[in-house]
Amino acid sequence: MATAQHHAQPVGPSASSPAAHADAMLTFAAVLMGVLALFNGLDGIAAINRSHVFVGNAHYVFGDLRAWGWAILALAIAQGFTVVGILARVQVARWFGVGVLVLNGFAQMAFIPSYPVWSVMIIALDVIAIYALIAHGGRTEPRTEPERTATGPSGTAGGDAGG
Repeated sequence: MATAQHHAQPVGPSASSPAAHADAMLTFAAVLMGVLALFNGLDGIAAINRSHVFVGNAHYVFGDLRAWGWAILALAIAQGFTVVGILARVQVARWFGVGVLVLNGFAQMAFIPSYPVWSVMIIALDVIAIYALIAHGGRTEPRTEPERTATGPSGTAGGDAGG
């Protein structure tokens, strides 16, 4: 009794194609931005509650710690919505994400007096995410499944086994 042989074929762009690389970098940027949103959300809540996480004697150029906490929390929410758009491959979400990341970098500068190492690390992650969105975030090929043809035991298309 002869059995049909089926060979597995990759679905979507090949692993070495530029579209696959751009797709992977967009996913990387979205995940990194999601992590930043989580960090910013926690930082914002801690600053709003005047948590002991931040140095108490730091002086801020614009406003107080609670005001900056609300700003960081708002940026975290914007980052969260942007992550959804980037994962859905909405082109506008990429550019909105770049803008939110730039604003987050500037906002983190306000936290440098109270938590310098953490703020500089967040700014560095912002820069990495911006790079991933701008340098590798071009239009990607839509994910489609290639046509599959069944081959019969004789190796011809259509499964003509003879008889």
